[in-house]
Amino acid sequence: MADMSRVLEDARWRLMGLPNVVGVGRGYKATAGVRGSTECIVVLVKKKFPGAVLGTQATVPAEVRGVPTDVVEVGEIRFLDTGAEGMDDAATGTAGPTKRTRRQERMRPARPGASIGHYQVTAGTMGAVVWDRRTREPLILSCNHVLANATSGRDGRAKVGDPIVQPGAADGGTVERDQIGVLERFVPIRMSGRVPACMASRVAERVFNNWLRITGAPARVEMVTVYFPLAVNTVDAALARPLHPESIEPGILELGELLGTAEPELGMPVRKSGRTTGVTAGEITSVDTTVSVVYSGNTTATFKDQIMTGVMADGGDSGSVLVDENMRAVGLLFAGSDKSTLYNKMTSVMDAVGVTLERP
Repeated sequence: MADMSRVLEDARWRLMGLPNVVGVGRGYKATAGVRGSTECIVVLVKKKFPGAVLGTQATVPAEVRGVPTDVVEVGEIRFLDTGAEGMDDAATGTAGPTKRTRRQERMRPARPGASIGHYQVTAGTMGAVVWDRRTREPLILSCNHVLANATSGRDGRAKVGDPIVQPGAADGGTVERDQIGVLERFVPIRMSGRVPACMASRVAERVFNNWLRITGAPARVEMVTVYFPLAVNTVDAALARPLHPESIEPGILELGELLGTAEPELGMPVRKSGRTTGVTAGEITSVDTTVSVVYSGNTTATFKDQIMTGVMADGGDSGSVLVDENMRAVGLLFAGSDKSTLYNKMTSVMDAVGVTLERP
């Protein structure tokens, strides 16, 4: 497998640079829609087109240094909260529930699988109860874009100490009535493209535009931060500290308590329990996956070393924990489309935010 990994690493960015390609990973070759046992480089595209339409330079090669490729149509991959920055159910191509479920109501003690969110975010899923490796206090694990408003840490979108509500705002949660905790820490998300500028830049933008208006100049100024495309993320993760430890409990709704972690494997049967679609099952179709996730408009975030399954989620399921048949945590759900679902590796998440699943 070392040879496959080296070939994939060498070809990853060249393939990602092809038009229509949104991801590259490692999976099993499928023929006529039937999965085989031959490992290959999986190339994820928004939409499949005949080679004659794309042209030679834009066509995915049939093999790379002897390793076969397989082109898989996945649509446009987006973060799966319920609607922040226009990322609603319609954007994912799937339909959300028409009425509120128990998972979308206030729950005390709150359990993983229920609605939660930063007070300025619509709603996502409470993923797990974890314990700080240093202080041993219980914390709530979910995605950055659920608990920290998809912040880079420099854009003013969220800060440590911000209120976290359960249920999330999209499900009627308010700070006055439903605050369950505060934002404890997060892993910044690095974006590519036209990203809203930081607070200081926005103030300067207003001052400059006021001056232009006074002078009668027809021009206007927009300040944005442009990140380089090679700003690569590994996890979309954040932690909340409950106001009262007794207000949360670790058992995942309809699944139970986590019994450690496991590394993802191709073909591994998996399940998740989320705010919107409840418990769903599937299998891992791609690992070591690099994928471009749409945040809004022409702003994207690139994630490396991700896990992919078939469709297991909808808007609002971000933050759900992916588990194997032995209730070991495999991944943290954060993105998807109407054809696929994406997860961070759970071991990477735990290391990035400094937590453990072992009770004190």
